[in-house]
Parts: sequence; C-alpha cells; structure tokens
Amino acid sequence: MTPTLLVIIIIAVLVVALVAMYFSYNNKEIALRKEAEAQKGKIESVHDKMWKVIKQKANVTEQYREMFEKVYPDIIAGRYSGEGATAMKWIQEANPEIDASLYKDVMQAIEIQREHLHTAQTRMLDVIREREALIESYPSRWFISNKSKIEYEVISSTRSKTVMETGLDDDVEIFAKR
Repeated sequence: MTPTLLVIIIIAVLVVALVAMYFSYNNKEIALRKEAEAQKGKIESVHDKMWKVIKQKANVTEQYREMFEKVYPDIIAGRYSGEGATAMKWIQEANPEIDASLYKDVMQAIEIQREHLHTAQTRMLDVIREREALIESYPSRWFISNKSKIEYEVISSTRSKTVMETGLDDDVEIFAKR
C-alpha cells in the first residue's frame, strides 16, 4: 500500500466519521427539542386535568355540604315535633354527621394531581438540561446546527417566585392569624 493511498484512506475515514458525528449530534438535538415540545403539551394537559379534578371534587363536596345543611334541620324537626322529653332523646340518639371522607378525598386529589404536574415539569427541565449539555459539550458543540434556547417558564406561585428573586423564605407560620 502506497503512502498516498494510506493518506487518502485515513482522510476518507475521518470525513465519514465527521459526517456521522454531525448527523448523530444533530439528530439527538432534534429528538430532545421534539421531546421538549411534546412535554409542553403534556404539562398543559396535566395542569388542565389537575384543576378540573380538584374543582369538580370540591364542587361535589360543597354540594353535599349544602344538601346536608338543607336536610338536617328537617330531620331534627320531624323527630321531635309534638313529643315530650326531647332533650333526653337528643342525647341518646345518634345524629347524622357530615361525611369527612369527602374532604379527605379532595385533599388526596390535590396532592396526587399536584404531584403529576411536578413530575411533568421536572421531566421538562431534565430535557432542557440534557439538550443544553449536548449543545455546550465537546465535540458535539462543533456539529450542532440549532443552538436556540428552548423557552419554558416553570408553572409556580407568586410566593415561590418571590422567594427565588429575594432569596428569603422567612414566612414559616403555616396557620397565620389574619
């Protein structure tokens, strides 16, 4: 094998390797960008479901409470109309109570739905981190064509945003009296 042929083979292998790296890194970047776009839709869907589930469960609980408040006085009035010794009867009877399990169900739904949103947002941040690492790492940074940022604003609260801006979280009174 002549030295010229050896140089040509080495150059050809090098060119093929560089072209393969170009396509490989760009395809990885495209896949991460598409996953981020899909994740944005998933986050919107999870957020929408979260609020619908919480709102509807809370509405059922509120409807139950209102119905109970309307019916309870009639139940009590019917029991004791025209009879004597109602005070003793009142003490001895088991009286209907609001079912607290409905409120527990609403609290559980809030926690579960919030966790779904948290998981979806965490995945989005992981995709963005992975893509940015790919874009900034060597040798991939030499080959990737699209280096534009993925725009995403974390869904949060005013309180959390303020804590992040100020670096202070000294409001620790959970049951503050207003």
